[in-house]
Amino acid sequence: MQPRLTLGPIQYFWNADAKQDFYARIADEAPVDTVYLGEVICSKRQPFFDDRIAEMAERLTRAGKRVVHSGLAEVMLKRERKASRDMAMQDELEFEVNNAAGLFHLAEGQPHRVGPYMNVYNEETLAWMVTKGATHVTVPPELPGSSVAVMAEAATRLGVGLEVQVFGRACLATSARCYHARAYGRTKDNCQFVCEEHPDGMELNTRQGEAFLRVNGIQTLSHSYVNLVAEIPAMAAMGVTDLRLMPQSVDMVAVARIFDDLRAGRVGAEEASAALDAMDLAAPFSNGFWHGEAGHRRIAVKAAALV
Repeated sequence: MQPRLTLGPIQYFWNADAKQDFYARIADEAPVDTVYLGEVICSKRQPFFDDRIAEMAERLTRAGKRVVHSGLAEVMLKRERKASRDMAMQDELEFEVNNAAGLFHLAEGQPHRVGPYMNVYNEETLAWMVTKGATHVTVPPELPGSSVAVMAEAATRLGVGLEVQVFGRACLATSARCYHARAYGRTKDNCQFVCEEHPDGMELNTRQGEAFLRVNGIQTLSHSYVNLVAEIPAMAAMGVTDLRLMPQSVDMVAVARIFDDLRAGRVGAEEASAALDAMDLAAPFSNGFWHGEAGHRRIAVKAAALV
């Protein structure tokens, strides 16, 4: 089966107009099957776009996209618990739970998706999630391909979707504290939304001046962009059902078209990989986690045909 192509939620603090323009272009031009909408990193950002989600969902749906509402990765405050409850109680959009607190508000067996922030690392956890109503699980980006193969077999047996991030910075951690604000001498409660100044994350360098990580509010990301285009034929053979592209400050329509050309068989993995390299993006590519190596590494892969 040909895997579906998805666009994950925007992790960064882009202003509302920029987000609206981005999703309008995705609706009109990007060959993706599913789009995830919603704030996943910081609840303080939610009010800036929440009132436009319904409008964007309607436009994306008209364009033939499946729309999923993504919930917060970290739930600590009363307003965050309320946001999780409200998401579970609405029935307009399919939703993705990204924090265990979100499970508390689900009715017994209520259908939902499980996002990558929930850290579903093995087939036993996957099976348990399914008993609670999970219909689709996105695995964490650090999971190696050997483990994904085991989980894909289990997902096929259980009749649920399994999604893997194939492009974009990998989320490595979230924290109760906001390093982004701290770096500017501010507190989390008085951050003045400094993260808006870094639409692709704030660069964090080693003492030797080498780019190492990216900081996005409470989130720590890889500096490199995960790029698993060469591994997609293997994923398809395993039974992975969905391939997630994470939005970055790059031409995401062009990125989506490259991945779509590969999954549709119009180009091979080597050609798709060369096309991504030719985009000359600001950060290097990596695929180390998939191969059980250090995540920042890029491992050469012998291209296989997508069947």
